[in-house]
Amino acid sequence: MPRPRRSAPRPRPADPDVGLELELEIGPVAHGGHCVARHEGRVVFVRHTLPGERVRARVTEGGKRFWRADAVEVLDASPDRVDPAWPAAGPGGAGGGELSHVALPAQRRWKADVLAEQLQRLAGLERPVTVEAAPGDDVRGGLGYRTRVELVTDGDGRAGMRAFRSHRVVPLDGMPLATPEVAALADAEGVWGGRWRAGQRLELVAPASGSAPVLLVDGVPWRRGRPDTRANARRAVTEEVTVGGQGHRYRVTADGFWQVHREAPGVLANAVLEAAGDLDGARVLDLYAGAGLFTLPLAAAVGPGGRVVAVESDPRAVKDARRNAHDTPQVELHLGAVDTVLLGGDAAGDGAGEADVVVLDPPRAGAGRAVVQAIADRRPTRVVYVACDPAALARDVGYLAEHGYGLAGLRAFDLFPMTHHVEAVAVLER
Repeated sequence: MPRPRRSAPRPRPADPDVGLELELEIGPVAHGGHCVARHEGRVVFVRHTLPGERVRARVTEGGKRFWRADAVEVLDASPDRVDPAWPAAGPGGAGGGELSHVALPAQRRWKADVLAEQLQRLAGLERPVTVEAAPGDDVRGGLGYRTRVELVTDGDGRAGMRAFRSHRVVPLDGMPLATPEVAALADAEGVWGGRWRAGQRLELVAPASGSAPVLLVDGVPWRRGRPDTRANARRAVTEEVTVGGQGHRYRVTADGFWQVHREAPGVLANAVLEAAGDLDGARVLDLYAGAGLFTLPLAAAVGPGGRVVAVESDPRAVKDARRNAHDTPQVELHLGAVDTVLLGGDAAGDGAGEADVVVLDPPRAGAGRAVVQAIADRRPTRVVYVACDPAALARDVGYLAEHGYGLAGLRAFDLFPMTHHVEAVAVLER
């Protein structure tokens, strides 16, 4: 018997509000890279503007609860407005540079305000926040810092980046946030020449120190404008990081996770080591450990009498971490989701055990209640939380407070200039 034919899906009606132009008085910054305005009682989240400005904004998304909009004309400008450092990331352009119209000091105040507001709203904490610049960023004007750039190609084979909240690819002819080494790699491999197939993914990786740069196209190494078919074609790079005065070398899968700012690995690893305090002989849990950025300096700090138990869910990262820590017997590696390993053990049934100190660097969604509960059950004296999302951090700080952990220290770092993203290292003590 033939199957009944499915009716074609009905096209979604066009949003009648999209394209409307409004004159708005801009209010405070909010989490997510926009400012808050109101139009006839409705909240409007506006990008490409600054608090205190009066702008003409075009609605990009409608809705019953709120609208989203882009500022397309500035009627009264803020003193913190500058000529955009990356015009291609302006209204309707590529995502990933939404604050390029804001002076660098004001970008850091913006991020500090957002982090402080999230801590107050979600964790009930009133705490002043200062966002620290990474070394060299003021000299470089907040540009030239990305050692890793991921691009996609449009229907005509041109490399670019997706627009904000869209699958549309904005073709580019350069990327000013990239380091000179990444830019040189792009030029050498003809990345901007429009020579690709539609829908390809390009990853350019040039370590700040260590090995030579790598271009991957759909995960395949490229060299001199064509796929690198050599048996030893490189799919990994070497990174060198100095932490606490000691140098560490890391093998990292080229398209795996590693901090993108050239100074971020050292900045964060040194901040974590300082926050953890005296670790001699201690047992440390390193959660969401990746390729071992924090694992190696923590292992040096605990010494031969201590133990670092690293937990990571990505098999490639664990493979890298195993190689990076091969001569460090005080490191114990577990492959598996953090909540699963903490609650029941890894695939082999081995658990993570107890801890004097817990270090965690979760993804943007944060750790969540189950992981926080599992951490608190171990009753560590100190928790060092590395966060890339203010809302997730504030929520988890609130969860930890339910278990008797208070926020004892907080540092924030501007490791994503020209964007709204901010990195923080929080210390919580029981």
